[in-house]
Amino acid sequence: MEKRQRCVLFSVWRNQYEWEINYPGGAGRQWKGDAGRTVVPGIEQAGGACTENIVSRLCTASSVLAKMYLDGKFGENPDDVSAYAASSFYAVDRFASYVQFWKEDYQKGTVIVADRYATSNIVFQMSKLPRSEWNTFIEWVQDYEYSKMGLPRPDCTIYLDMPPPVSQKLLSARYHGDERKKDIHERNTAYLLACREAAVYAAKMLGWLVINCAEGDNAKPMEQIHRELIKELAGEIHLYV
Repeated sequence: MEKRQRCVLFSVWRNQYEWEINYPGGAGRQWKGDAGRTVVPGIEQAGGACTENIVSRLCTASSVLAKMYLDGKFGENPDDVSAYAASSFYAVDRFASYVQFWKEDYQKGTVIVADRYATSNIVFQMSKLPRSEWNTFIEWVQDYEYSKMGLPRPDCTIYLDMPPPVSQKLLSARYHGDERKKDIHERNTAYLLACREAAVYAAKMLGWLVINCAEGDNAKPMEQIHRELIKELAGEIHLYV
């Protein structure tokens, strides 16, 4: 099969905040960036130019509404803000990130690896809706972000699946047991379980690559996840680079 001569975007999505623990490399940067970097070496080894991009920084002017939402300024429960309103907070931040930071590279043909993307709205916000509305919401997100806002549609989405009980242990370690530091998503166990259910549904419906990131009650080592991901991704990489 011939390689596709076009722009490429890999979207990496990890289940909730289980990977979001601090790592050496700068204030505000977190292990979630390494989720994307499990993909980058495989693309580079295949001969492709590749850029890793954390699409939503939550530290720029465009992210203020998303940050206020997570901080509970609009309500302490995720359901206090509708799925469509909250999705718009993140979509606007993604648009600003795209135009300011990675549009030029993308249009030049650089492979972009994004830690989270529009797919995050499908999971985090769809879980607020009755299951009978899930298909409609998926269609709305894709039309809103990819068609109306003009954001690139990902060529491949990778779902790094971590069970919420395991993610909660990692979160507790990250915050040194201080539950007050959790945002409105992180502290709501029922919501996280609903998000995982939505993620499993979306992954099956949309054909995401799914990597199991836990063994029993513990997270797998990063190196093991990297090996499993690259093995599953090998065919996809060679289609694009």
